[in-house]
Order: sequence, then structure tokens, then C-alpha cells
Amino acid sequence: MEVLSVVEMMRADQLAIAAGTSGFALMQSAGRAVAQIAHGMVRQNTGKIVIVAGPGNNGGDGFVAATDLAASGFDIEVVLFGNRADLRGDAALAEAGWRKPLTPSDRAMFGGCDLVIDALFGAGLNRALDGEARALVEAINGCNAPVLAVDLPSGINGDSGAVMGCAVRADETVTFFRKKPAHLLLPGRAHCGRIHVADIGIDDSVLGEIKPAASENTPSVWRGEFPQPSIDGHKYSRGHAVVVSGGIASTGAARLAARGALRAGAGLVTVATPSDALSVNAAALTAIMVRQVNDADALAAMLDDRRINTCVIGPGNGVGERTRSMALAAIRAGRSVVLDADALTSFSDAPEVLFSELKSQMRSGAILTPHEGEFIRLFKSVTAQNSSFSKLEQTRTAASQSGAVVLLKGPDTVIAAPDGRATISANAPPWLATAGSGDVLAGFIAGLLAQGVAAFEAASIGAWLHGEAAREFGPGLIAEDLSEALPVVLRRLHAEFDI
Repeated sequence: MEVLSVVEMMRADQLAIAAGTSGFALMQSAGRAVAQIAHGMVRQNTGKIVIVAGPGNNGGDGFVAATDLAASGFDIEVVLFGNRADLRGDAALAEAGWRKPLTPSDRAMFGGCDLVIDALFGAGLNRALDGEARALVEAINGCNAPVLAVDLPSGINGDSGAVMGCAVRADETVTFFRKKPAHLLLPGRAHCGRIHVADIGIDDSVLGEIKPAASENTPSVWRGEFPQPSIDGHKYSRGHAVVVSGGIASTGAARLAARGALRAGAGLVTVATPSDALSVNAAALTAIMVRQVNDADALAAMLDDRRINTCVIGPGNGVGERTRSMALAAIRAGRSVVLDADALTSFSDAPEVLFSELKSQMRSGAILTPHEGEFIRLFKSVTAQNSSFSKLEQTRTAASQSGAVVLLKGPDTVIAAPDGRATISANAPPWLATAGSGDVLAGFIAGLLAQGVAAFEAASIGAWLHGEAAREFGPGLIAEDLSEALPVVLRRLHAEFDI
């Protein structure tokens, strides 16, 4: 599903109004959607609900919800931040429908209530909360009642997910038409609780005019690119991935990646190992092949075999010239490459060398998979010059700068292509934070690349599978479990796609 920035959502509203739906009609639909969710949270029509309304359209949504809920029998109190006389436009029309007195803003306002509706500020907030606004947010967080946020919890920046001074912690959030980046990016997502997306009468056709380039990373985004096995296929038609191993003391990471590639569907996988680690890797592997490769020249010679179409470099390889030369050899061979971990840090003192090679040889056929620390080291100019950028904006800038697909790992993994397309993953469970899980992710992506999936889609699919495999296994997960949990996830996905 598409994700709309604050500006894009404003454009969607404008297009809907231009097509004949009034702004007040959109507000009425939004307020009724809020009321419907609130009804489900309280259940008893005699419950007390306190609505904290802001001075803009978000407050207007709150007034509509108040009127609707009062008509259903709820005991409703409305606290207004600001003055009634200062309300304008659709918000003033909504307030006019509320014919009861407003509740004073004081410490007693939430006494005995069953639900608080946060309708203070929406996604467009761009400054830190202070004074009375901050006091209201702190009062909402300090009450014992569950909280329903309208559009976004007040205090969250709609594009970055950043906390603007302080922010409401909601149990549930109802937003409209499409999610915003802050519903998926941290820390915003952690403040939202359960998220509902309500249809308020904006036709999907407006998306053709807006052309959003970001989506939540779900199967609907890449369904058409998911590899489908052919009845007359064979192992070579499913591709051959190579994973470069480190020395004898650091071979496990490459084996994790190799097994991930095989589980994700690569027809063949070979670990390219230095001679000192050959016996260790050979003893530990069965279906995965092993080949002695000591340096970049040997890797280049191996990649002369055109049946080998994908290469993973970085997991456990060590930081230094050997890893750097291996990465450049794979890029120059014209193979799809996944550069992870040590392969990224090896270029931290000369990132332009890597980026120049990627742009001249690979275009968008390479994937870089840094965690936050590796990202900062490799993309110093991005993080230094654009410290206020959101994770989404930084990843997009890095993809453009490097000429590669960039997957910035984390509980809110962002994948971006050089052309600006992006997906945001929100399915990673907390137990995925374990040693070696990133190596398995590199392998999943390589397995998809080996089957001919384009780089951006391979990175997005791999990240989603990674999160779902962790969810499938559950607490107690270690990296080795991810590949073993993947078949169950793939089975469900194949059933969903009717493959």
C-alpha cells in the first residue's frame, strides 16, 4: 500500500475537493471514522469520553466525532486548545455542530473517563511542543484511560516520525486514506499503537496524479515480481549464488548467508573460501558447495562462469584491502552483488571509489545493506549535511549518491532505489535483534537475485521474508533459525499468490 508524505496527503485532499467532495464532507467522514473506532474501544454507550481538540482540521475531526458519539449516548466532554472564536473554515463548521459547553483544561478533566481522543495536532506538525500544548500532551499521557489518536499522536512529525519535544502515546490511531511515513518509522510507530486506515471518500484515482514513490513493504507491492518456479526448471535456471567467506576464525557469517540464499530459492550456492578455512567450511556444509578462492583474481576467474549470477561479499570477511578488492572484482564482473557488513566498512575511507564503480558497472544491480553504524561510516556526507532528514530521506539520498539499492536495516528497515522508489518495513519483531541475522538477510536477498528478481524488489522481498521468518519462529530466535523458519512463510505466500 502506498505511503503518502504530508504534502502528498494535502494534495490528495485538494484533488478530492476539486473532484466535487467538499472539505467539510471529508472532515465529517473522518470524524465519523474516529467515532466508530472509539465506539469499539469503549463498547458501553454510557462511557465517558474526553476529546482534546486542536485549533485546526484535526480538532475539527474531533468535534465531528464528539457530536456523533454524543448522539449514540456517550458522555462526551471536549477540551479545546485555543479559543472558539479563532477557529476557521471547516474546523469552525464542525465546532458549530457541537452545542454543548467546553470542558476547562485542568487536572480534573480526565477524571473517571473511559477513553481520551487526541485530536490536538495532525501529521503536519513541524515544531516542538511547549507551553499549554505540551502540558496537554503530558496530561493525556499521565491519565489512566486508553488513548485514541486522530491521524497521528500529537507531537509526532508526519514525515520523519520524530518526537517534537513530547508526544502522545496512543493505544490506537486512526488515519485517513493512506498511512504517512511516521506510522511506519520509529519512534513515531511506537507511539501509534494499533493503526486503522479509514476510507473517507478520497478516490484511489488521485494516486495517479500524486505518483507516490513510497510504500509499506508488504506482498501487495511486489507480488508480480515474486519468483515462480517452473515445472520444467532445474537448478541452473534458478541461479547460482556465491558467498565469499572470511578466514578460519570468521567463517560462520558466510555460511549463514549461504544457507539463507539456498532457502530463498537459489538453485546452487557456493562458498568461496580462503585456503586456511577450506576444511572448516567443507566440514560444515552439505548442499552448499565450497571452492578455494584466496584473492580477487581467483574470484574474478570463478565469476568467468556465466552461470554464477550473484555474489555476496562482506559477512565475516574482515575490513581491509582484500575485502575491498573482492567487492570491486564482483562488481566489475557484472554480477548482481550484495555488499554487507565488512564490505561496506572497507570503503568508509574512500566511498567515492565504490560509488564510481557501482555507477559505471552495476547501475541499480547492486544492493548495499548497512545497519545504522555502517551507514554513517559509508555515507558521511549524507548524515553530516542532512542530519534533520528522516530515515526515508537519508536512504533515498544514499541510493542516489551510490547508484545502488540501499537497505538501511533496523526495526523500521527502509529500502530505496536510485530512482527514488522506496519501501518501509514494519514487520520485524524485537527478537530479530540477534547476532548473525543480518548475514541471513544478505543471503535471502542473494537467493532472490539469483532467480532473476530485480535489485529493488529482491531487497524488499528479502526484508519482508526476514521479518516474517522471525515472527514465525518467535521468542528464543537465533540467526540459524531464520532459514529453517522460511519454508513455512514461503508456503503461506505461495498459497496467497496461488502459485
